[in-house]
Amino acid sequence: MKQLTKLIFIFLGLFFGLSVQSHEMNPARLSLEESQDGSYSGLWMFPTNAVGLPAEVSFTDCEEEERNLPEVQGKYLVSNIVINCTESLKGKEIAFKGLTRLTDALVSIKFVDQTSFEGLATINTPKFDIPQEVSIYPTSYFWLGIEHLLSGIDHMLFVFGLLFLVSGILNLVKTITAFTLAHSITLALSVLDIISVPQASTEAFIALTIVYLALEVGDKQKYDSTPWLIAFGFGLLHGLGFAGALTEIGINNENLLLSLLFFNVGIEVGQLMVLPFFGVIIYLLKSNKIKIEVNAFASYFIGGLGTYWLIERVLSI
Repeated sequence: MKQLTKLIFIFLGLFFGLSVQSHEMNPARLSLEESQDGSYSGLWMFPTNAVGLPAEVSFTDCEEEERNLPEVQGKYLVSNIVINCTESLKGKEIAFKGLTRLTDALVSIKFVDQTSFEGLATINTPKFDIPQEVSIYPTSYFWLGIEHLLSGIDHMLFVFGLLFLVSGILNLVKTITAFTLAHSITLALSVLDIISVPQASTEAFIALTIVYLALEVGDKQKYDSTPWLIAFGFGLLHGLGFAGALTEIGINNENLLLSLLFFNVGIEVGQLMVLPFFGVIIYLLKSNKIKIEVNAFASYFIGGLGTYWLIERVLSI
């Protein structure tokens, strides 16, 4: 009976892995720069794995002068776009049609007066007005950080597994702090081009960390003294994964350090949002009302997902 239960949990993990993508965050990106004659030129990038037809963008009091057929560049369909406007886009509305819950649109506009604007359109707010006085703070990257953490199933699964290895509030704080510090270090080093690691290999190693974590959970291993060591070591790899996602989206080079800071803070906020939820799940699973072997359930489910992602990513290298 125990063997049958193991097989069921492993199958559930593999089946769930087939149903979800480990990194769902692939926002579209509109990048424009104003010229002296009042025209705007730039790129419209839409993810190739988005569901449905590419979203459309429109501008108030502007005419689209040029847009070439999209070309596949990496994970995006990229079009060059040129628009002519009767006045500056400041104070004007930008509207998107066709966004989904998994595809937002990051807007970056550099004006001729050297000011810049960053905005984020979502399915709930598909249009917004560009303010006359633009902020120097790239807050859109904060929301992208939250979105990336919440849509990155592999990262959340790793945090979920860590909770099984930690005993005590102090060790939990140390472990989460170590994981945060580690991925902040490699995220910064990678985005600043100090280190460079192939993204496909990084993603495969991240999947391997999940498989390893599942084995530790299955052994009911408790790291009473140094739980932060495993969190810090594997956090370095997860930071490279975060950096890969941010690089694919594109980062505002005008405010590089601020954009990086806001993105990283967004990741941490997203992490803090899911911790209480995971804690409640583990508490309910360990309550007497649910008659299952909690560590076995977590180990086989996490291991099934990690194994699927590992095979998928190794084959894609």
